[in-house]
Amino acid sequence: MANFGAADIKNLALVGHSSTGKTSLGECFLFNAGETTRLNKVDDKNSILDFNDDEMSRAITISLKLATINWNKKQINMLDTPGFPDFFGEVVSASKVSESFAIIVDAQSGVDLGTEKAWDLVQKEKLSAMFIINKMTKENLNYEAVLSDIKDNLTPNAALVQLPLGVGPDFKGVINLIAGKAYEYKDGKETETDIPGELKDTVETMKSELIEMVAQSDDELMEKFFEESLSDEDITRGFNAAIKSGKLYPICFTDALSNIGTDRVLNIISEYMPSAADKGEYETQSDPVKVDDAMTAFVFKTTVEKHVGDIAFVRVISGEMKSGAEAVNVSKGANEKINQMFTVTGKNRKESDSISAGGMGIIVKLKNTKTNDTLADKSMNVQFPHIDFPATNVSMAILPQSKGDEEKISNGLMKLSEEDPTFRYKYDPEIKQTLIHGLGNIHLEVIVNRLKEKFGVNVTLEKPRIKYRETITKTASAEGKHKKQSGGRGQFGLCNVRFDPQPRGEGFEFGNEIFGGSIPAKYVPSIEKGVREQLSKGILAGYPTVDVKATVYDGKFHPVDSSDIAFQIAGSQSVRTGILQAGPILLEPVMKVEVIVPEEYMGAIMGDMNTRRGKILGMEATGKNQKVRALVPEAEMYQYS
Repeated sequence: MANFGAADIKNLALVGHSSTGKTSLGECFLFNAGETTRLNKVDDKNSILDFNDDEMSRAITISLKLATINWNKKQINMLDTPGFPDFFGEVVSASKVSESFAIIVDAQSGVDLGTEKAWDLVQKEKLSAMFIINKMTKENLNYEAVLSDIKDNLTPNAALVQLPLGVGPDFKGVINLIAGKAYEYKDGKETETDIPGELKDTVETMKSELIEMVAQSDDELMEKFFEESLSDEDITRGFNAAIKSGKLYPICFTDALSNIGTDRVLNIISEYMPSAADKGEYETQSDPVKVDDAMTAFVFKTTVEKHVGDIAFVRVISGEMKSGAEAVNVSKGANEKINQMFTVTGKNRKESDSISAGGMGIIVKLKNTKTNDTLADKSMNVQFPHIDFPATNVSMAILPQSKGDEEKISNGLMKLSEEDPTFRYKYDPEIKQTLIHGLGNIHLEVIVNRLKEKFGVNVTLEKPRIKYRETITKTASAEGKHKKQSGGRGQFGLCNVRFDPQPRGEGFEFGNEIFGGSIPAKYVPSIEKGVREQLSKGILAGYPTVDVKATVYDGKFHPVDSSDIAFQIAGSQSVRTGILQAGPILLEPVMKVEVIVPEEYMGAIMGDMNTRRGKILGMEATGKNQKVRALVPEAEMYQYS
């Protein structure tokens, strides 16, 4: 593959809600660019972007895919991302290494949750963006309502750069408002045609309005616009400036399954969307980096493959990464040898000698490098900011189906958590379960499938045990006595302990009111140890007892038979008797819950919270949505996400 400079490289992610056709559109791009010899389709299970078993069986994109194509003498590094919310971490990864988002919107359903989340990332990461209204051959659609949805709910700076030729089953092409030309498609092939007579005036008016909008991005262009007509070079420069500054977000139309209008979208990407050189400087934890500095690169994704090992997806920020070169993993303080590098198109790979600034590719068999690490020339002591992955919100307990698989499971979970930073796992000694945490139920199901496929381990999932607590509601006193005589030296210890309830959250406190030498001071710590141990085991239902003050105030000892262990046992006996007399109750963990929801669904959410024994704390506006805050028992939040 030809070596491109940063000014000729476009890094763009396909994002949006689930089932809007992102992967199908990506397959059209690959076919049109000659990377594939036929138009592969997700439904036919021959997609080179969605090629994992999980993706083919579920017909959804699960992990981020990289595909590098050439178009109009530009290199486009396209990142196909999942639309399902369980895998939103992949979209966040893409936002860290892309200059632009192509937000795919279903022509029938319009702006949806995934669209809004993608737009939030555009704002957060200060990315350029374009909107692609896809599936234009669907019946009973109203694309003008979708346009209003985008303008009203996302940005008023979204502007049509195309008009559709026909709508629904009659959709056959697009009108390029910039050039004032129409294109019809048959079997995916484009033919230039005349603009329909009834649309000529509309096209001229919209073209003039669009060019004026572009001219407003630059004072010099604005002056020239009013004094004389803008040249093609002026228009291109103005479009670039307007899109880069966020003053313009182009809207265009496609139908990916019919391959209508997709080549026109590639033209817009190659001509108008920002290049890898446009950002100028990249922030680090120290000095900023420019594209012509010595080599620096950021690892935005890692995967593990059988017979290959660890694979690192990298975006080269500056300089040139060369095969065989030495690099420093600045994040880990370790040296790495850059051995095999590849450019990637979905599941297809081509070995590469180098990746230039702005480019993307993969490196295999790095020893110490994982997601979020910075690789750099030894002269560049810089680290790029980490990807801020979303927090997990669902948990399950994982159990091996076969004895002896615990070590395999542990190794597999460690590798999978490195591969997917939105997945976490931990053994909880209190409930004696290994818990896995993710963004949703399907996310965890996919983790279990990968555990089987990659590491040969079969597991089952079950509901995590709840960490209840016990406490007391009133004061009670009890005697703890341990006496054992079996010939020779015996065992004897007797203590009187008072148990008082503590304010919630105060924990355990031990007091000593012994006077007169009824128990020697050296045995008091043994009593405390016995009390603590028994409270940790609980009395009522086997859960730890909290917020209790235990005070030893009297007792007896034997000068020969008393010992540390005897008083430790006596202390635990006093708990067994005293707690049952002190009004024991069970406490359950309560979660602080925030649900962000469109206003029309707020009543349903609040009603659902009430059925879960929740307590509504309040509501507040957050953008055009409402945030419901509540306290809900953890037992009622199982699989809530």
